[in-house]
Amino acid sequence: MNDTDDMAGQGFARGLTNYGDRDFALYLRRSFARSMGYSEAMLARPVVGIIDTSSGFNNCHRHLPELIEAVKRGVLTAGGLPVVFPTISLGEVFLTPTSLKYRNLMALDTEEMIRAQPMDAVVAVGGCDKTVPAQLMALASAGKPAVQLLAGPMLTSGYRGERLGACTDCRRFWGRYRAGEIDAREIRQVESQLATTAGTCAVMGTASTMAAIAETLGLALPGTAAIPAVHADRLRAGEASGVAALEAARRGITPDKLITPRSVENALTVLLAVGGSTNAVLHLAAIAGRVGIDLDLKRLNELSDRTPVIVDLTPTGQHYMEDLFAAGGVGAVLRELKPLLHLDCPTVTGETLGQRLDADEGWVDRKVVRPLSDPYLPYGGLVALFGSLAPGGAIFKRSAADVRLFEREGRAVVFDGLEDLARRIDDPALDVMPDDFLVMKGVGPTSASCMPEAGYLPIPSKLAKAGVKDMVRISDARMSGTAFGTVVLHVTPDAGSGGPLARVMSGDRLRLSVKDRRIDLLVAEDELARRPGPVATRPLRGYDRLYAREITQADKGCDFDFLRARPDR
Repeated sequence: MNDTDDMAGQGFARGLTNYGDRDFALYLRRSFARSMGYSEAMLARPVVGIIDTSSGFNNCHRHLPELIEAVKRGVLTAGGLPVVFPTISLGEVFLTPTSLKYRNLMALDTEEMIRAQPMDAVVAVGGCDKTVPAQLMALASAGKPAVQLLAGPMLTSGYRGERLGACTDCRRFWGRYRAGEIDAREIRQVESQLATTAGTCAVMGTASTMAAIAETLGLALPGTAAIPAVHADRLRAGEASGVAALEAARRGITPDKLITPRSVENALTVLLAVGGSTNAVLHLAAIAGRVGIDLDLKRLNELSDRTPVIVDLTPTGQHYMEDLFAAGGVGAVLRELKPLLHLDCPTVTGETLGQRLDADEGWVDRKVVRPLSDPYLPYGGLVALFGSLAPGGAIFKRSAADVRLFEREGRAVVFDGLEDLARRIDDPALDVMPDDFLVMKGVGPTSASCMPEAGYLPIPSKLAKAGVKDMVRISDARMSGTAFGTVVLHVTPDAGSGGPLARVMSGDRLRLSVKDRRIDLLVAEDELARRPGPVATRPLRGYDRLYAREITQADKGCDFDFLRARPDR
């Protein structure tokens, strides 16, 4: 069958279904492919798979059908055959108990569909918070030439002369509502204006942070991270990504070759410089773990001490993602950070990062992106804390916190999970003072809550109404990248696995020292040993059972242990 020999190893001839007869398998596959209307010439082309994560439960991705059409144009222009296929989609606010629980499931689905289906390259299209991490984890493991195409941020809206962007402003107005400053009618009016276009949150939250990281790692095309979702340039980025994916296949460039210890350090540097989301530390640890790289939290601290915050975006500043796009995008940030970056890191285009940055100096709006010599903050946005409460580390976003609370000792007011928090936080009889530390335990990765974005504990209403704006808050949970406050997160080991946090009781003394990078429980070890630990529960079936058996702690990215790359396998 000479006509099939010409297709060996490319396009639809890849990974043939096993019937014990290769020629029959290709003949059968071609016959079924013909039912979709492909011509002989199209069937002979290399295939670029396009991952479609649009969903009625994912508002961030409602523009993806048009974006995917642009990718298809690019693939066709480059001589390939575009084939769209679906995977799990993770709409951040539409999942229970939290989207993080399903990030690994999406990564597994994505990796296996890339491996199982015949494609020479892939374009992963996504944007919502856990979507991009899941796709990057999958791309790192699948070993197939790939380009990450971001959905892009939504545009801001307005309310009574104020600029609004989900979701930092949603928290700001909700805090005002809880404090009694605005009524139910006004909060509903704000609700209708917070998110008015397609795309991810308009601030430097998790989605925007991960977009910046994807571009820094070299997996997304230069200049594409900050383009608004509804901008025509986003469609042009889609077309260019389709072309680039096929070129990456011709060059043999795969994501595992781009994710290296040096490119991961670059990603951390950008994360620190933009005042990015705490979630990005967890996600980057998971992505790096897929290629056998352990993220060193002590190295994060070293990088944070030398990397200033040079971007003024909410929730730590005043601007939004559309402003960063107009100011020069992530490229402007990278060019400013050149003295701190490993410029020899390869990218999906075949250039090094240094070559990429030298290609276009561009214009920079210094109101949004400051020079390295004149930063907004002289240090990085995040630090890792260690100590008797968090032997494995915890994460603190100092760029979003009140510096007056950085060096503090306080009394613990403890909540045992989300239900206890909801039941007591607004109780007028709650024994709490402004100088206390609010502590929530039992919400880490091994809990039934699966580490939700609940670490931003609300200020007790009686204190909020008295004018208290911030308190030290501590938990084994996460916090949205759009949130702000003096919040210690990702306490490791978590309470559910028997970490010290499990034994904290109301009235205990705690000490926070950002200067010393410490979070300590000031209780004698023999006293802690007498206190009961967590009660172990075993899920009965399905994904819950797999999750409970394989989930790692936050310092390993909360990936499944069997999916992490290790030298012995």
